[in-house]
Amino acid sequence: MPDTHPKNEPSPGSEKDVKSWLVQHGISEVECLVPDMNGVLRGKALPAAKFLKALEDRALYLPSSAFLVSIDGRYSGSVDEGFAYSDPDMRMVPDVSTLCLAPGAGAGKAYVFADAFHMDGRPWTASPRHVLRAVLDLYRRRGWRAVVAPELEFYLTAPNPDPDRPLTAPVGANGRAEAVQHPYDMAALEEFEPVIRRVYDYAAAAGLPLDTLIHESGTAQLEINFLHGDALPLADKVLLFKRLTRQAAQASGMHATFMAKPIAEQAGSSMHLHMSIVDAAGNTLFAGADDADTEMFGQFIAGLQKYVPEIMPLFAPNVNSFRRIRPNHSAPANIEWSHDNRSCGLRVPAGGRAARRVENRLPGADCNPYLAIAGSLLAGYLGVEEKLARSAEASGNAYKVKSTLPKTMEEALDRFAACDPARELLGEDFFQTYLRVKSVELDLFQGVVTSWERDHLLLKV
Repeated sequence: MPDTHPKNEPSPGSEKDVKSWLVQHGISEVECLVPDMNGVLRGKALPAAKFLKALEDRALYLPSSAFLVSIDGRYSGSVDEGFAYSDPDMRMVPDVSTLCLAPGAGAGKAYVFADAFHMDGRPWTASPRHVLRAVLDLYRRRGWRAVVAPELEFYLTAPNPDPDRPLTAPVGANGRAEAVQHPYDMAALEEFEPVIRRVYDYAAAAGLPLDTLIHESGTAQLEINFLHGDALPLADKVLLFKRLTRQAAQASGMHATFMAKPIAEQAGSSMHLHMSIVDAAGNTLFAGADDADTEMFGQFIAGLQKYVPEIMPLFAPNVNSFRRIRPNHSAPANIEWSHDNRSCGLRVPAGGRAARRVENRLPGADCNPYLAIAGSLLAGYLGVEEKLARSAEASGNAYKVKSTLPKTMEEALDRFAACDPARELLGEDFFQTYLRVKSVELDLFQGVVTSWERDHLLLKV
C-alpha cells in the first residue's frame, strides 16, 4: 500500500516566503481557488509573476456572481436585483498558507485558496470559507478548538459520455469489471492499484494528510480517511482531494465521482465527519478524568439531534442526496445516537478518553465540506448554549426508527429557511445566497422528465 505521509515541504507561512517557494519548486502558474456554494472551485489562473504582484498590491478580482452560480452553470440571481445586474467585483486575497503543488495539473503549477472580500475590505460573508471561519470564531470565544476528521467515499467508474445511460464499474487490473460487492476486500482493492498509487502520489505532493483506504460496499467504491486536524485546513484539503482524485482517475482511463447516490442499486457515498472539542491546552472537553462522557458531550450530541434535521441542505445539498438517506439503503436515515452503532446517524466510536468524539454520518460525499463542517459544529454549539439533553441511547437496528429528517429537497429547504438560530449565526447574506442557489437547482431538476417516467408512464397512463 502506498506511503501515506505527505512529502511536500510546508507551504509558505507569510507572503515574503512565497517568492522563494515558487522559485524552489519551479512554479510558472498559480491557480487561485475560491470555493462556491457547491464546493466547485472557481477563480483565476495567473502567471507566477502576476501572482506575486497581486499579493503586493491586493489587485486580484473576481465577479461577485461567482457565488450565485448553480451547479449547471446558471446564475441564481440576487435578492437585490440591482446588485445582480451590476455584478460588482470582489477582491480575492490568497491564503498563502494553503499554497501547494498541483501534481495532477502538470509541471510548474501550484494551487492556492483565496478568501473573498468587498472592495472596502469587509469579508464576503456568503463565502463558504468565511462561513466556517464565523463558526470557528464562536468556538474561539469560548476557549474551544474543534478537531475534525472527514471520511470520504467515492466511486471509480468507466467513462460515461452519455448521461442518459447508467454508470458502470471500470475494468480492473484483471481485465474485468466488478459485478458484485466486495466490502473491505483487499484483492478487490488491488484491482485499482495504479489509480490508487497515483492518488497517493498526488496527495503526498500536495501535502494532504491522508490516513487509511478501504474498498467500500459498492462496486469500485472506495473510502479515504483523513487524519484529525483543524477544521478550515481540512475543508480545503477535502476539495483538493476531490480534484486530485478526479485527475488521477482520468489519467487511468476512469472517472471518479463523489455524487451521493451515483448508482441506483448500490450504496451511496458519504462524508462521515468525526468531531471532538478540546480546550486551549489540547485537553478533551468531551470526557472527564473518570473516562465518562461530560455534560458538554451530551449537550453537543443533543444539539446535533435538534438542529441537523433543520439545516439538512448543508449535508444533503442536492436532489440526488436524498436518494442516499432513505431507510435500509446502507445509510442512516435518523438522528439517533449510540456507541459504535453504524445504523445511527450519530455514532460515538470506540476509544478512550482522549479519543472521545461523535461521528456525524449524515453528510453526503457531494456536500460542500466547509458548510457541512460549519453546520455540524454549529448544531453542537447550539446544543451546549441551550443546555439541551440528548435522547436515550439507541440500541439494535436504528434503521427501523421512524425518521424525522426531511424526505425531499423541497422540505429540507423550507425547514432550513425557518431555522432562525442557525440563520442568525451563519448570517443573512449566506442564507439568502444559499437558498437562492439551491431553489434554482431544485426548479431546474423538477423541469426534467426522467427515464423512469418515460419507461413506466409513457404508454400506460
